[in-house]
Amino acid sequence: MNVAEPKYVGQAAAALLLRMSEKELCRISKEAGYGHKEFVGMHEEYFFTMEELRMLTELTTQTVN
Repeated sequence: MNVAEPKYVGQAAAALLLRMSEKELCRISKEAGYGHKEFVGMHEEYFFTMEELRMLTELTTQTVN
């Protein structure tokens, strides 16, 4: 079976996968420099690679000592 992995994930799907709001995801991704912005119709939307999602997961699950 040949299953293709998507190259990019939109912000709604990324927020769902990371269990956070889109607003929170946008804030964190802007601060960390992950994702890339594209204009979809009249609004901007962020897209993320699977590697960027992995890095965001690590960033958001780090414990503070």
